[in-house]
Amino acid sequence: MKLSVIIVSYNVKHYLYQCLDSVYKAAQGLEAEVYVVDNHSRDDSVAYLQQRYGDVNYIEMNHNLGFARANNIAIKQSEGEYVLLLNPDTIVGENVLKEVVTFMDDHPDAGAVGVKMLHANGIKAKESRRGIPTPMTAFYKMCGLCNRFPDSRRFGKYYMGYLPWDKPVEIEVVSGAFCMLRREALDKVGLLDEDFFMYGEDIDLSYRLMKGGYKNWYVPETILHYKGESTAKSSFRHVHVFYEAMYIFFKKHFGNSSFLISIPIKCAIYFSATMALIKMQTGKMRKALGFFSRKRAKEPDYLFIGSVSAITMCRKLSRKKGLSSEFQVGNEKKMPDGHLSLLENREIKNTLIVVYDTDSYAYETILDIFAQHPVENVQMGTFNPHTKTIITLEEVLK
Repeated sequence: MKLSVIIVSYNVKHYLYQCLDSVYKAAQGLEAEVYVVDNHSRDDSVAYLQQRYGDVNYIEMNHNLGFARANNIAIKQSEGEYVLLLNPDTIVGENVLKEVVTFMDDHPDAGAVGVKMLHANGIKAKESRRGIPTPMTAFYKMCGLCNRFPDSRRFGKYYMGYLPWDKPVEIEVVSGAFCMLRREALDKVGLLDEDFFMYGEDIDLSYRLMKGGYKNWYVPETILHYKGESTAKSSFRHVHVFYEAMYIFFKKHFGNSSFLISIPIKCAIYFSATMALIKMQTGKMRKALGFFSRKRAKEPDYLFIGSVSAITMCRKLSRKKGLSSEFQVGNEKKMPDGHLSLLENREIKNTLIVVYDTDSYAYETILDIFAQHPVENVQMGTFNPHTKTIITLEEVLK
């Protein structure tokens, strides 16, 4: 077996369905197997997906075991020479898996490989390339110097913003959202550290791979990462787990640092966590007391692009949901630039969600279109004619 794709999921069955659709298209021509580890979802994820993807290896947990442990369970059962850890809220282009596998074949010293991740508006995600958060790198990140000088090799090391985006380069941390691993390397350095419930396990594993003599790489293949649709980022639990992971990593790898370095870093972690919680609770209180701005956020506008039959279905769905919508019949042969030509010289004041029919446009083409001309308030959406479902960053409509 060449490749094992492992996806850990929690209450995101529609995003996972879309992810699997893209994975199966990208895996054509590869000897591959797919594992889905359901972390005790309450949305009937497995029953829903089994109707369409019966050959997936489903592992159903009785409890939410966390990201690291769930992945480890599937890794132990899988047989691939390479193991891909993939988030359920991602879309991979049709050629991504083959290109990354080829890169791994050509670079036997590569322990892990990551890719270019896009946000829903086509803007490149900084998390695509990261440096190990050593005490000084973490300090520069927390005090704001990283954001102030993103291209600096010293201050911007956390996101390695000085590296090019258009060619393969060595990095230090490969994101767990898309992390292709060499099984031989996992056998040598060990699996994910299960002390990390969620967050930080990718940093820890990347660091151990480097210490084990392997290199971590970034390659300019493109995926979409909705970034956290499977987590409740406004919850107390999220804040607690995130900063706890930071502390676990620091204690594990830099616990013997000098007193003058360790104390400020620990204080910064606790201070950041406390401020995040205060901000979150203050926001909830203001909302409960009605102190928010009188201006109500506008609903987004929609632009649907696809086949005649898909547009007909989208019109019905749009009327049903009361959407402000435009419709354009097209496909990637007749409209290779997609929405770019339609929006040329047009001022976009409100959020616009461009929804592509996935039978008329390949995932790779959609990603390339958004990557060509990213605009902050123009976001990607998809419509699957088979499930009659619209998926966007914020919601699922059907």
